[in-house]
Amino acid sequence: MNTVSKPTIPSPAPRSSKPEILAEEIIERLTYRIGKDAKVAKPHDWLTATILVLRDRIIDKWMESTRRVYATGDKRVYYLSLEFLIGRLMRDAVSNLGLMEQVRDALASLGVDVSVIAGLEPDAALGNGGLGRLAACFMESMATVEVPAYGYGIRYVHGLFRQQLADGWQVELPESWLAHGNPWEFERRESAYEIGFGGTVDVVNNPEGEPRYVWKPAERVIAAAFDTPVVGWRGKRVNTLRLWSAQPIDPILLDAFNAGDHIGALRESNKAESLTRVLYPADATAAGQELRLRQEFFFSSASLQDILRRHLQQYDDFTSLPDKVAIQLNDTHPAVSVAELMRLLCDVHGMEFDLAWDITRGTIGYTNHTLLPEALETWPIPLFERLLPRHMQIIYAINAKVLLEARRNKSFSETEIRSISLIEESGERRVRMGNLAFVGAHSINGVSALHTDLMKVTVFADLHKLYPDRINNKTNGITPRRWLQQCNPGLTSLIREAIGDDFLDDAEKLKPLDKFASDASFQEKFAAVKRANKVALSNLVASRMGIKLDPSAMFDIQIKRIHEYKRQLLNVIEAVALYDQIRSHPELDWVPRVKLFAGKAAPSYHNAKLIIKLINDVARTINNDPAVRGLLKVVFVPNYNVSLAEVMVPAADLSEQISTAGMEASGTGNMKFALNGALTIGTLDGANVEMRDHVGEDNIIIFGLRADEVAAARADGHNPRAIIEASRELSQALQAISSGVFSHDDRNRYSALIEGIYAHDWFMVAADFDAYAQAQRDVDQLWTDPSTWNSKAICNTARMGWFSSDRTIRQYAKEIWRAG
Repeated sequence: MNTVSKPTIPSPAPRSSKPEILAEEIIERLTYRIGKDAKVAKPHDWLTATILVLRDRIIDKWMESTRRVYATGDKRVYYLSLEFLIGRLMRDAVSNLGLMEQVRDALASLGVDVSVIAGLEPDAALGNGGLGRLAACFMESMATVEVPAYGYGIRYVHGLFRQQLADGWQVELPESWLAHGNPWEFERRESAYEIGFGGTVDVVNNPEGEPRYVWKPAERVIAAAFDTPVVGWRGKRVNTLRLWSAQPIDPILLDAFNAGDHIGALRESNKAESLTRVLYPADATAAGQELRLRQEFFFSSASLQDILRRHLQQYDDFTSLPDKVAIQLNDTHPAVSVAELMRLLCDVHGMEFDLAWDITRGTIGYTNHTLLPEALETWPIPLFERLLPRHMQIIYAINAKVLLEARRNKSFSETEIRSISLIEESGERRVRMGNLAFVGAHSINGVSALHTDLMKVTVFADLHKLYPDRINNKTNGITPRRWLQQCNPGLTSLIREAIGDDFLDDAEKLKPLDKFASDASFQEKFAAVKRANKVALSNLVASRMGIKLDPSAMFDIQIKRIHEYKRQLLNVIEAVALYDQIRSHPELDWVPRVKLFAGKAAPSYHNAKLIIKLINDVARTINNDPAVRGLLKVVFVPNYNVSLAEVMVPAADLSEQISTAGMEASGTGNMKFALNGALTIGTLDGANVEMRDHVGEDNIIIFGLRADEVAAARADGHNPRAIIEASRELSQALQAISSGVFSHDDRNRYSALIEGIYAHDWFMVAADFDAYAQAQRDVDQLWTDPSTWNSKAICNTARMGWFSSDRTIRQYAKEIWRAG
């Protein structure tokens, strides 16, 4: 270990948490950092001044956390993710520092409402859905359970996109969350790295050992670091989220500019900045695919260079890397890190290939989030080789080692060896990034028990046979700080009154709440909290969309990425069938229900965008039909993000978790809803299986085919047309949609979408419809008994503590990272 002596710098005295001192500091920041007199300050000025005051307190703890790691030599965890859906940070920081009341009082003394200015903070547009939100929960939990960690990602200027609706169609607009700066972040000029693309590879022969390879990129950009502190619960530890911004080496070609080529002079600058402008550029074109691969390599290379630099600051060489560093790849997006770490160790630091391979595998872990083969990412070899020629050589070398190992095993057939290969040989030759991540990691984990079991027999069956000890399970979790304490303060206060404060530090200590499930007085208070949350959501929908909701109706909510396997289509078809029943049988006592949807569709995903349009077309018809008598409303709330989820989740009575069984790896929305006292209607998919085991079969509504039954139906070639014709409600609903009942301006708009259900029904919409419709009527019956409903809802909240991301991170730390 390096022993360079450094001067001892005394730690600053703890800063005051008294409201009057906080108020003074807020005024000071407002005056001298923002340049505003309090008399003319606007709400956004007060927001920034308050963040700066909080940030000072965080910095003290941040530096203390960093010094502690250097002093102890603790192992660091590096979490590489293309997404971090962190949402607004002010309330998170205030709560975790334990300063909520003090900050509220300080601002109130200045005539400022903390809830008003907190609502002005933009959501950081750094993610899409569950993958990015999981990464954010994990970062907060790593700080909470005191695991020293860095998160690495991309500082997207516009992120995914801001979703608007135009006549019911999704419209993608730039999400300019950085337009007015970000007071939480710190630019780190010293942490800047060159990232190369293209070019050639030269060989330098070494008579005494392996030849040395020198990559000479044709293009280079700079990765510049921006750090955001991540505060753990009670401020015990502050970790770092480091995001990379792409900058050109030469921002302007001055000769070209002076010659009059003003556009060409900025070509390199624009090319570099495009790398970090948008999350998930549409990959339907070759240019889009190339940009996506460039993004993935850009942030992976910058992160690895940073990790190795930091390691060498403290240790003499890289032989200790697996003991002091754990790198976790969040899905396949950073899978190129396997080849890049090998390149850095071998080509830059002169290590022999076999030793570098041992160190790489000992350091990297890989989390798989999908069983969809297309989501595991593959890249055409011509594209990969043109952009990353040295990495292509390394991948071929790794592949040779792996395939030789399989052939020596003698028990692998040619078909199995082709499946193990890092190169897809059937059709267009492509690099399999999932396979690369698998062979380059010592640990491959699924994110729910079912998902992990399915990994072993589906996408990674043959790799699992070759390396039977690598796959393990780490069921996902959510941070209870944001998804209970912060988003649902009314319920949090009620729970504290009932069982005390222990659950604030350990979510599994919610269990004593169970004994209040049948308490009539507690049920009444619980229902009052739920109604207040529903009123808040109703007010939001009214202000944004001009739609009036009845808070006494059942709020039935499905919020997640729009995808056919998540089956928003099943939900809206059932809404059409229910609409027909309400009109046909007005004499029946129907339960008032509001079906709320939110979520974004990938810009190039035609059917997903068509489903959004269908939901809005159905909503327009149902909501404007007096025959419905307000018993059913359908609402699609645009621009789903963390802040919107924080309003919708606490307001839900019924949580829709209805993916095709075997296709959802885990889900985390299911956990958030249940923790906040919603009942789940869902398939036995992802973490729903474990949720059923924890909350009890009587407190969750399960329907439909199981994963093995879905696989069998697909293999046997099930007959969806016969299923549809045997179901009167389903056939009538499908006929209404396909014939243009909800699309008078284009009667054929949905004909192809519905024909897909008749023809193959890959996502088992028809196969599960009758079971789903019956389950919904069972839900109606349950709703008519408020005492039973509330009892079940309370049981859900009481029994969801195991699904805390603190538990998940402790398992990662103990069983994969050997850290903390």
